[in-house]
Amino acid sequence: MSRGAEVTTGPIPIGQFVTLVKSTLKRDPLFQHQVLKGEVSGMKLARSGHTYFDLRDDQGQMNCAIWKNRCHIDSTIKDGSEVVVIASIDVYAPRGSMTLNVEKIEPISSVGALEETRRKLIGELRDDGSLDRVRLQIPLIPKHIVIITGSASAALSDMQRLIENRWPGLRRTILGVTVQGDSSASEICQALATAREMCKPEIAKKLQRPIVDLIIVARGGGSPEDLWTFNLEAVARAIIASPIPVISAIGHESDMLVSDLVADLRASTPSDAIERCVPEKSALVMWLDDIEGRLENSVLRRFGESRQHLVSLTARLRLAPLAGLSKAKDRLNNMEMRIKSSSQRMLSGEKARLVHIGAILQSSHPKRVLERGYSMAQTKDGEVLSSVKNISSGQEITMTFADGSALADIKEIIESDEK
Repeated sequence: MSRGAEVTTGPIPIGQFVTLVKSTLKRDPLFQHQVLKGEVSGMKLARSGHTYFDLRDDQGQMNCAIWKNRCHIDSTIKDGSEVVVIASIDVYAPRGSMTLNVEKIEPISSVGALEETRRKLIGELRDDGSLDRVRLQIPLIPKHIVIITGSASAALSDMQRLIENRWPGLRRTILGVTVQGDSSASEICQALATAREMCKPEIAKKLQRPIVDLIIVARGGGSPEDLWTFNLEAVARAIIASPIPVISAIGHESDMLVSDLVADLRASTPSDAIERCVPEKSALVMWLDDIEGRLENSVLRRFGESRQHLVSLTARLRLAPLAGLSKAKDRLNNMEMRIKSSSQRMLSGEKARLVHIGAILQSSHPKRVLERGYSMAQTKDGEVLSSVKNISSGQEITMTFADGSALADIKEIIESDEK
């Protein structure tokens, strides 16, 4: 060891050090889902179904692995092929070796003009600081979510089902758009603009809805061409301009779009977006009950300890010389006042915290909305109806009020002209 090196905590076991390196690399976005290019060397298909090769150029090389069924491998790719890959670095601790886990691989010849445009846009966003900007915080308990996705899509159905399972009645507004094709980018940008308006207090008051505090832009999987709208600059700039947090939930985990890079949070799928931003209400209530119980026990224990301390001091005072009695009593009184003041401050602070969290839960409860004169429409199966597009003439529905419910038949459907 060199003279200049200082060891302050003792030698680190090598296995622990390798594990630390691995966790550090996997947390750093610079080494995850990176777009790389190089020449394929030593490509082989193992009996396990995994494919192994080296990706190299004149300045270096790295071991690569494509796990079985992870992605399609073009039949033209072989030793010597120039390729572009999307890969994340990993470390195999037992050997201390680094490997690139490849999520996609394409020959250079098939990358085409679209991919070049995407790379250029990513470069521009990196140069102007958009990729390095401070991201907005996702709310702990969202009050009003705007979901921008395809109308009547499987992705929307999955998100709606998960929301009802995790936090029944959570307010959300669905803005249906075309998620691929020539008009998709303008529709998505318009939907983001609408969501921005809904986060303004005066607009929310006019619509009689809570202020929007979260936006989810989502669509299911598809080919790179199907997902290309989310690589366009107009969509990226609209997401960056949002004053409220935006979650990008496009395609599958292996798909990395420009919208994912600029959003405040990237979710691997639409369902993952809901799981990451909508807490489970029942679990949160149980957690609050547990905190309340622990707080009560802590306060009781603190009072018990203080009482015992006072008893001990009183006993000592009885045995003390009369000359020191007045001074000891003053000290006892001061200590008693400090103990009471400290206990009261701690109890008041914890009670205030519980009241605050309870108020959040209370204000987000669907019944509070019903008590303000609103009602909730549901199908016979209990599905919440949030749009006239989901009902038909003659359909029987249930209207739920604050003090009960009523059955109704749909006689006429009138769609609003307001957008």
